[in-house]
Amino acid sequence: MPKFFAASDEDIASGRTTDIYFERTVEVLRSKGFLDLDTVSEFTVGGLPEKWGWGVLCGTEELIRLLEGRKIDLYGLPEGTVFKPRTQDGLRTPVLRIEGPYGQYCEMESPALGFICFSSGVATMAARCKLASCGRTVMSFGVRRMHPSLAPVIDRASFIGGCDSVSSILGAETIGQEPSGTMPHSLVVMMGDQKSAFQAFDAVVDGKVRRVALVDTYYDEKVEAIIACENVKDLYAVRLDTPGSRRGSLPEIVREVRWEMDLRGYHHVKIFVSGGLSEGNLKELVEAGVDGFGIGTSISNAPTIDFSMDIVEKEGRPVAKRGKLSGRKFTFRCDRCLSYGISTSKKNPPKCTRCGERMGLAEVKILSNGKRVKKEEPTEAIRDRVMDQTKSLEL
Repeated sequence: MPKFFAASDEDIASGRTTDIYFERTVEVLRSKGFLDLDTVSEFTVGGLPEKWGWGVLCGTEELIRLLEGRKIDLYGLPEGTVFKPRTQDGLRTPVLRIEGPYGQYCEMESPALGFICFSSGVATMAARCKLASCGRTVMSFGVRRMHPSLAPVIDRASFIGGCDSVSSILGAETIGQEPSGTMPHSLVVMMGDQKSAFQAFDAVVDGKVRRVALVDTYYDEKVEAIIACENVKDLYAVRLDTPGSRRGSLPEIVREVRWEMDLRGYHHVKIFVSGGLSEGNLKELVEAGVDGFGIGTSISNAPTIDFSMDIVEKEGRPVAKRGKLSGRKFTFRCDRCLSYGISTSKKNPPKCTRCGERMGLAEVKILSNGKRVKKEEPTEAIRDRVMDQTKSLEL
């Protein structure tokens, strides 16, 4: 038995994390000779959580790794694509499509959905927070709120969505970045006072690490901020993490700290805040003078995007359960306004009703008979794609 309650790579790849009814479905279909019928299955979502108008597709790299080596073709939007759940005509937008014998992927439905449902929710919330920050630094601090086995997943999706850095060691390693974070309250408590903690950190920690002092352990924030400014030579920023029970008006506290530091000549020292932040309270903090945000729970515990996977074609004939549209579809997008459309033919792209132009094919071929068509993209390139698309979006 494993030490912790987490699935291994082998558990996931072998189908042990699937819902049992898929295993029983394979058993029945095999016995009746239906298991290897050619099918087309598509991934769609009827709507997004909390009335979001758009989402960020994430988690497809893991889905690709899950399906590699199986005799199927995989098509879909590239990871990091901003998608809308419905087309301009109100129809469900297919974000991914599998073509091949049903037995090749039946038992993989549960983990396949899990990969994109969770990661897309985290990436979307990260993108929304980045937009709400008005260009300020956003750091992902939420791994402590979720099962530790998910730390790399959370940090990768957060970074793809727009976070500038992540806090966990393994998460940062996964995306090829340096982890961010300096000191917790416990360092101040163990050292006995703020001045000793700030000086010890400055003396011991590698000089390449930016000096960010946590300034709300014992005293008023502006008092501790001045202590930090006076005792750390190359202080980069102060961080306020005041608990809600003692906070009062955080924007007012930020203004006080900024005033007192500026008055003493510490204009260059930035102000970061963390603790209980979400997209809804970032604007007023930006206006108060905050330079960066450490956002935890609202990103790591973001609402899941409820994708489903459905068979829409069998042996070349359109089929679908009720509530879904049958037939193989191709996904198109207007790159000017990010509206989506679908067509049953690649040669018949829909016309964008908003911009008046023909849409371009949004999907790409990802796997051909189980083999990658292109190499895995660097995480930074995927993040750049998100940043480029979200420039024109609103919350």
